[in-house]
Amino acid sequence: MPTSTECPHPIRLERGATLIELMMALVVLSIGLLAVSQLFPAGTRGQVRDRLYSSGNYYAQEKIEEISARTWADPGLSIGRHPAGTAVESLGTRGTWQRFYQVDAMAVPLDNLRKVSVTVNWTYLGNTRGVNVTTYVRR
Repeated sequence: MPTSTECPHPIRLERGATLIELMMALVVLSIGLLAVSQLFPAGTRGQVRDRLYSSGNYYAQEKIEEISARTWADPGLSIGRHPAGTAVESLGTRGTWQRFYQVDAMAVPLDNLRKVSVTVNWTYLGNTRGVNVTTYVRR
């Protein structure tokens, strides 16, 4: 049994973190959280951009499939731009999607083919983007 002058537990000089150490830890943690929070808007922008490109490719492929079912004599396969001039086919719910296609004749010996290029354009946040899809239709 300890005597009255002896302490049963040794006295520690350090009893925990100081206020300055806690403040420094909070600063480091907050800088890390701010850096990570910058990744979320960039990820969202990339996701929206990819979704728009996928939709543009879908609209182009839809027109390609429609054109592929046409016969050689169909007016939709005549040489030139469809719709004619600078007109476009409006798509989507808000009309931000425009589509047209160009039919070109191939040179000999490929004169039994027509090159069909479908272009789909859209506007998002003031920027115009687009996709081109090309196919060949045989006589």
